[in-house]
Amino acid sequence: MGPNATVTGPGRQRAAAAGGDATPPVVEPGAAWGEYLAAARQLDGVRRSAAAAAGEQARSAEAAREELTVVRSGLASQQELLRELGVPAISLVPSPPELTEAARSMAGGPAAVLAALRAARGRAEAADAALAARGRFRPGSWPARARNLLVYGPFALVVPLIQVAVYAATGIGPASVAALICGLPMPAVAFVAGWVGIGRLFRVGPAERLDRTVRFGALVCLVPAVLVTAGLLLALLAG
Repeated sequence: MGPNATVTGPGRQRAAAAGGDATPPVVEPGAAWGEYLAAARQLDGVRRSAAAAAGEQARSAEAAREELTVVRSGLASQQELLRELGVPAISLVPSPPELTEAARSMAGGPAAVLAALRAARGRAEAADAALAARGRFRPGSWPARARNLLVYGPFALVVPLIQVAVYAATGIGPASVAALICGLPMPAVAFVAGWVGIGRLFRVGPAERLDRTVRFGALVCLVPAVLVTAGLLLALLAG
């Protein structure tokens, strides 16, 4: 076989492979474009998910700030009311275990903080409802006139009742006349006693002013005395 002889068959194939003449596989352009589109869609989905998560966190953080303002305001009013009721100040401060538990419950990000604040607001509103229910049975929470009537009324009735009792016991005589005369200045005394008693019995905050309903109190103290005095005077004149 001469030098220019052509080698065919398996020997030629092995020689071509050894010499690096193997043809690389052909990649179809359509398949490459499809892979690119799939990767682009996947990347866009990741981007959209990240943007949605960031937006949700921002909304949760804003809602948590608003909720915190409401909770702080409610707790401040509750603390002031409880101090007026005599609750020790140390009982109104959270303990270290409570702070630790609160921090653990809010470790999940803005959404967890918002959930914890909403739960705290619910408990604060329940406490407000309980305090309001108890307050309905305390005269200090009544309207000013109804509350002050509990003080002015008894003082206004003391002297007229004494006058009626003296008249019923002695009839028309010097004792009834003396009781009638002594009872004339007593409405003013009853009003002053009621004014002082309201200040002693009912307390308000430092920034508030106690409403003693002066005109109403004077009327309450004056009306029974006038009616009883007029009745006794008519009875004495008739006798």
